Amino acid sequence: MMSNFKFALPVLLFMLLAFTGFAQTIRGTVKDTAGKGVPYASINLKGTGSAIIAYTVTGTTGQFALNLPADAPKSGLKVEVSCIGFNKQAKELTDFTAPCNFTLGIAVNQLQGVVIKNSRPFLKTSGDTTGYKVSDYSSPQDRVIGDVIKRLPGVQVAADGKISYNGKPISNLYLGGDNLLDDKYNIATNTIPHGAVDQVQVIENHQPIKMLKDKVVSEDVALNLSFKKDAKLQLIGQETLGGGIPGKYDENLNAMMFKDNYKAINYLKGNNTGFDVAEDLISHNVQNYLQRIDNNKPGTMLSTGTAGDPDLPRNRYLFNQSGIINLNNLVHLKKDVLLRANLYYLRDTQWQDYQKRAAIYLPNDTVNYSETQHNKRRPDILHGGLTLNINKDNYYLNDDFIADYNHNTSYSALTTNGTPVNQVLKDNIADFSNEFNLMQTFKSNNIIELSSYINHIAEPENLAISPGLNPQYFNNGLPYNKLNQTVNVPTWFTNNYVSYKIPSDYVIQTYRAGFSLQKQTLGSGLNTTQVDNSVNAVTDSTRNNLNWSRQKLYTQAIFDYPGKVLKVNLTLPLSLQQTNYSDGFFAVDKKSTHLYFNPRLFVKYQTGVENYLSLIYGIRNQTGNITDIYRGYILKDYRTLLANNADLTEQRDQTAALGFNYRKAITLFFFSVSAAYDHISANNISSSIVNNNIAQNIVLPFANSTNSLSLSGYISKYSFALRTTFSGGLSWQSSSSNQVQNNILLPYKTISVTENAGAETKLSSTVNISYKVIYNQLSSKSSAATSTTAIRSVFQQAAINYNPTERLEFKLAGDDYYTHTGTLNNQKYVFADASVRYKLKKLKTDFELSANNLFDTKKYNALYLSANNFTSNTYTIPGRIILLKATFNL
Repeated sequence: MMSNFKFALPVLLFMLLAFTGFAQTIRGTVKDTAGKGVPYASINLKGTGSAIIAYTVTGTTGQFALNLPADAPKSGLKVEVSCIGFNKQAKELTDFTAPCNFTLGIAVNQLQGVVIKNSRPFLKTSGDTTGYKVSDYSSPQDRVIGDVIKRLPGVQVAADGKISYNGKPISNLYLGGDNLLDDKYNIATNTIPHGAVDQVQVIENHQPIKMLKDKVVSEDVALNLSFKKDAKLQLIGQETLGGGIPGKYDENLNAMMFKDNYKAINYLKGNNTGFDVAEDLISHNVQNYLQRIDNNKPGTMLSTGTAGDPDLPRNRYLFNQSGIINLNNLVHLKKDVLLRANLYYLRDTQWQDYQKRAAIYLPNDTVNYSETQHNKRRPDILHGGLTLNINKDNYYLNDDFIADYNHNTSYSALTTNGTPVNQVLKDNIADFSNEFNLMQTFKSNNIIELSSYINHIAEPENLAISPGLNPQYFNNGLPYNKLNQTVNVPTWFTNNYVSYKIPSDYVIQTYRAGFSLQKQTLGSGLNTTQVDNSVNAVTDSTRNNLNWSRQKLYTQAIFDYPGKVLKVNLTLPLSLQQTNYSDGFFAVDKKSTHLYFNPRLFVKYQTGVENYLSLIYGIRNQTGNITDIYRGYILKDYRTLLANNADLTEQRDQTAALGFNYRKAITLFFFSVSAAYDHISANNISSSIVNNNIAQNIVLPFANSTNSLSLSGYISKYSFALRTTFSGGLSWQSSSSNQVQNNILLPYKTISVTENAGAETKLSSTVNISYKVIYNQLSSKSSAATSTTAIRSVFQQAAINYNPTERLEFKLAGDDYYTHTGTLNNQKYVFADASVRYKLKKLKTDFELSANNLFDTKKYNALYLSANNFTSNTYTIPGRIILLKATFNL
C-alpha cells in the first residue's frame, strides 16, 4: 500500500506541474501620465459578451499578474483597467507573452451639486458656484432684486450700490448668464422685480472666456441672476406714476425681457423728489478697466470750488429735476454669438445752497475763510455702446465701441470773506473708444491673441468769474470786470499687443509683446476783461501751449498654475518708455527714457473646501502725465492757482496684501480678514502758499514718500433660531504723507477707523426688522504741531415692516446721525420716513402713500478733515415730502 502511494505521489506532482505549465499568466503595469505606478487599480479579463473571466488588482507599484484559466478562449479577450480618479482603459489581448502595460489619464469629473434640503434658508453649491434662493430671503415689501441682495448672508452692498461677496467686490453681474450691462449693474438691481428671479448665484474664480477656463488663474468674483421659467416667457414691467407736495412728481416706465436668446432692460424715469437717476450709471470697476488697458485719461481741471456732498443718502439732500431714457438690449444671433447695444440720455438740473467755514492749521498761524454759495448744475449726458461677442471653446472675438458726450454747465453765486463772486463753468466732454480682442486655438492647443484699443477724448473747459476778483493778484491792483480761465487737453491714445499662450497640465505660459502711444496738447489761458471791455492776458506766466507724446514698447511673461488647491499667477512685465514734451512759452523741450520692470504675484491656497488664503505682491513704476509738468499758472477755482516747477513725476509703488476667506455654506457663516501695506516714493512734493484770499500751489523737485497700512475684517452669520442675518465689519488704516505749506515742511499722519454692525430679521411672516450702525473716527496730526484734530461720528438706521394682510403693508424707518469734535458743539440729526401700501391683486396694481423727512429738517451740518484742513459745511436740504404713487405691474 505504502509502495503504491510512493509511486502515485511523483505522478500526481508531475501532472500538477504539467497542468500549471499549460496555464498562462498575463503580466503588466499601470501608470499615470507622470510615469508613477497606480496602486489598487482593478484589472478585469473579459471575453465575448463582457463576461469577466479573471480578476486581480495592481500592487503598490502598479504591477499586476493575471492568471489565464486553462479553459479560457484564446481569442476575443480584452484586459480592462479602472481606478477612481482616472479614465477607464481597455486593450485587446492578442499576444499572451508580451507585457500588457497601461497609462491612465486623470479623469476630470465635475462633482454633483450638493443640495441641503431643509425648510430653512440654504445655499446650493456646485463647484465654484454658490446659489441663494431668492424666496428664502425676500420680504413682501421688496420691489426690486437689489432689496433682496442686501439681505443675503456674505453679501455687502455699499451706499453707491457696489456689491461685494465676503469682502471682495464683484467684477460683474450677469443676467441669465449674459453680460447685458458690464459693470453698470445698478441698472439691474434697481429695476428688475425680485419676483422674476429664482436664484442669485455667486461665481468664484470667474473666467468669462470659455477657451481660458481652467487655463488662466482668475481673481474675480461675479454674480448671476437666474430667472424663473415664467419670467423668461413674457414681457416684464412696472409702470409708476406719482405726485405729491410740495410740487413733487415721480415717474418710472420700464419694460424688460429675459429670454434665453434675448434680454432687455429699457426704461424712462423722471422725478424731482431727490432720487438721482445718474446713480444707475455708476461704473463700479472703471479704474480697474483703465489700468488694464494702461489708459491714463486726463481729468477735469477746473471747478467752481463748491463743497462736496454731505454724508447723507442722496435723496435726503438733493434738489433736482431729472429725467433719463435708458435702453439696453442683447440678442443671440446664433449659439455663442451675441450683439449688445447700450444707449442712454440723461438731463438734469440740480441746486445746492450751503455755508462753509474752513480752517487750515499751520505751526505758527491758522488760515480761516468763510463763504456762502448758491449753486446750480445742468448736466446733459449722452452715451452709446455697441458690442459684438463670439465666445466659443476654441475661438473668441469681442469688439466694444463706446461714445460719450457730456455737456455740463455750473453756476455759482458766492460770497467769500465778504466779497461777492459769480462763477459760470462750462465743461464739455467728447470721448470715443474702440477695443478689439481676438483669440484662436491651434491644433496644438496653443492660443494666439490679438488686441487693439484706440481712444480720443477732448474736454474744453471755461471758467468765468465776475466781478473782478483779487485785483492785487490778477490786474496790478486795478479794478476790472471779469476773470476768464480756459483749458483743454485733447488726447489720442492707442494700445496694441499680440500674445501667445502655451497650455500644459501644470503651468500655462503666456508671452506678450506690444506698444502704446499717447499724444496730447495742453492749452490754457487766464484773461481779464477790463472796465472798458478790452481783454488782456493776466501775465505771460498764465498761459500754456504744452505738446506731449509718450511711446512705450513692452513685453510680458505670464505664468499661471491653475491647480485645484493652489493657484498661482506670476506676471513679469518689462517696458521701455520714452516721453517728450515741449512748450515754447517757457523754453521747455525735454525728453526722458525709462526702462521699467513691474512684477506682480498672486497666490491662492485652498486651506479647505470652502476656505482659502490669498497673497498679492506687486511693484509698479510709473511716471506722471501732462498735468504734472505745465509751467503756466492755471486758476483751478476762484481761490486756487496751480503750476509746476519740477521735472516729470517718477513714482515707485510697492504693494503687499494678505487675506483669508472662510465660508461654511451649511450654516450660512462667512468670515474674511485682510491686511495690506502700500509704499509710494516720488521725486517731487506739492507746495502751497495759503492766505485768507487765495492759495497758490506748485510742485517742487524734492524727494517724497507716503506709506499706508490697512487692516480689515468682515463677518456674516444667519441665525436659524432667530431667522436673522447678523453682519459686522472693522477697518483700520494709518497713512503718513508730507506737504509743504507756506514754506514749512509738514509731515502728517492720519488714522481712520470704521466699525459697523447690522441685523436683518423676520420676526414672523408679517413683521420684518432691520438695523445697522456705523462708527467712524478720523484723526490727523503733524509732527510740527502739538494738537491732534479728530472727528468721531455714529450713524444708525432702523426700519420695521408690518403686513397685517397680503394686501396691506406698513413701513416705518429712521436715521440717526451724531458727530463729535473737540472744537465744535456736537452735531445730532434724526430723520424719519413712513409709508403705507395697498395692493389690488386682480388689477396687478398697488398704491403707496409715503412721507419722507417727517420732522421737516431743512438744515444739515457736515464736518470734514483732511491733513491740516478742517471744514464745516451747512447744507440746505429738502424738508418734508409727501408722495402718492400708483404702480402697475405687467
